[in-house]
Amino acid sequence: METAAGLTFRDATDADADVDALVALIESAYRGDSSRAGWTTEADILEGQRTDQEGVLAVIKSPDSRLLTVERDGVVVACCQLEHRGAHAYFGMFAVSPRLQGGGLGKVIIAEAERAARETWGVSEMHMTVISVREDLIAWYERRGYRRTGKMTPFPYGDERFGIPQRDDLQFELLVKELG
Repeated sequence: METAAGLTFRDATDADADVDALVALIESAYRGDSSRAGWTTEADILEGQRTDQEGVLAVIKSPDSRLLTVERDGVVVACCQLEHRGAHAYFGMFAVSPRLQGGGLGKVIIAEAERAARETWGVSEMHMTVISVREDLIAWYERRGYRRTGKMTPFPYGDERFGIPQRDDLQFELLVKELG
């Protein structure tokens, strides 16, 4: 789908180029020095990888999931996972190119993701989990209508597929938004 902002939204495929581009995008938005160009970096709390080819392929191939890919001029600039979970959808793997962060692109993408989940699956809520110490990121989601639930799940310490924690107080908080 083409939008007024010159963005194209489509579902990712398992083509090598798609998977490699998405892994690179997600890594650049969260980990390493390149992530510091944007404000969504986790580089100070986690080292190592954020995802890998297997993780991206698992989302793409899951029958209840889709990886919404956002392109501008044929270049992947953002993505997010949408997963149908009964009465609600789960929103994850959200990444915007660090060089494009802060310009309103994230707002456009999350609004499209919410619309797509509502229209595709008829869900009434969107759920997501955010590392609880990411106060700036949680505040951004609250401005988009998400509310903190106080429901926490442990961070998977020892599983390097999710990164190497640099502190011992990491956990995920469930955020929820009514889609109306």
